[in-house]
This record gives sequence, structure tokens and C-alpha cells, in this order.
Amino acid sequence: MTPRTLLAAALLTALLPLTACQDREAQAAAQAQAQAAAAEQAAEAAERDFEAAVAAENWPLAKAQADVLLARHPGTAAADRVRAQFDEVKGKGDAERETARTAALWSYDTRPAGGGQQVSAIIYARDAVDVDGSGAKRVRLIFRDHPEWGRSSYLVLEAGDFDCYPSCRVPVRVDDGEPRRMAANRPQTDEAIAMFIDDERALWRLLDGATTVAVDFPVKAGGTRTAVFEVAGLDRARMPGWN
Repeated sequence: MTPRTLLAAALLTALLPLTACQDREAQAAAQAQAQAAAAEQAAEAAERDFEAAVAAENWPLAKAQADVLLARHPGTAAADRVRAQFDEVKGKGDAERETARTAALWSYDTRPAGGGQQVSAIIYARDAVDVDGSGAKRVRLIFRDHPEWGRSSYLVLEAGDFDCYPSCRVPVRVDDGEPRRMAANRPQTDEAIAMFIDDERALWRLLDGATTVAVDFPVKAGGTRTAVFEVAGLDRARMPGWN
């Protein structure tokens, strides 16, 4: 073998590892590029589902799809586009859930009474209240339309009693506003532990646009208690005679 042949063989031997390394780097780059393209493709498919939910104004579903896309494909262009809309979609979804939650706090009842139909809207206080030392129990606020007795608004206790016979004035507060003192009375009856707010129309109007209504009421055990009602979900259409 000539010196020139030996030199060429040596150069080829030296270049083989470099070529192999370059091949591995090229393969890795190609693989990474293919993975990135696949991620973009998957993210774009998820983005289409997200956009369909947004178009349908299904905000909880849109947020859920955005959460999945951002978790699985955070570095994609589709994720950047969805991320730009995320806060708005989340806000609308939260508002929709809150609307459903507060609507579910109300119940409505229709039953035969007095030769017609009695219609009622009922809501429980946000927190149970201990009115007599026997433990916290629920307080109800009821708006009732009776064919003989007319319209009424009243609180109902499960235990203890109101100290409002024959009458008293109770502070009623809407959200963070100043309390408004309203006439009330505890009827002399054992049928229910109830205290009526005499101006039921005024109380009904106070609920319009309100988030919470708090009523401070005196109890026979001494002092006053407060019942807070989350009233925003009231469906006024269910009580047509009051509107």
C-alpha cells in the first residue's frame, strides 16, 4: 500500500465517526421536527373543538378543552391563540356556573288552596342560624301568593321563636348597602314559627338586582340573629302576580 493510499484510508477512518455523529444529529432533528409537527396538528384539532364550543357559547366545555390543550401542547401556536382567549372564556364559564348555582337555591311550589292556586317562592339562608342554643338550623324566606290571603313575605324558623309579637321593625340590608328598617310581625299561631315582613312589595322590589339580602330579626332567646339569603337567582317569571 502506497503512502498516499495509507493517508486516504486514515482520513476515511477519521471521518467515519464524524459522519455517523452528523447522521444521528440529522435523525434527531428530523424526529424532533416530526414530533413538533404532530403536536401542532393535534393542538390545531383541539383548537377547532375549542372554537366550536366558543361558537356555541358552551363556556364550561370551552374552558375544559382549553385546559387540556394548554396542558398537553403548551408550546404550540394553537396554544398561544387559545391562551389569549382563556381569561375571557373562564370568566364567562364561572359566571354561567354561578348563575346556575344561585338559581338552584330557589324552589317554587304551586298547590290548590282557597278555591284557587297558592304559588310560593322559597329560599334557605346561606348559613344555618342558632336561634335558641339548640344548634344551628335553617331559616327560610318565603314569598307567597294565596287566592284568599293575598301576597305575603315571611321568615320561617325550624326551632326557637321570633320576639316580634305583636310587631317589631327589622333591619334589611341589600348587599353592602345601608340597612332599611321594615315593619314586621309574629302572628299568634302555632302552625309555623313565622315572622311576616309587612311591606312584602317593598321587600320583593329590594331583591331586584341584588346579590344578597340580610335580615336581622329578634328572637325570644334574647338578642338578634341574622339570616343572609343569596337571592340573585330568583326567577321572577315564576311569581307573575308580584311583578
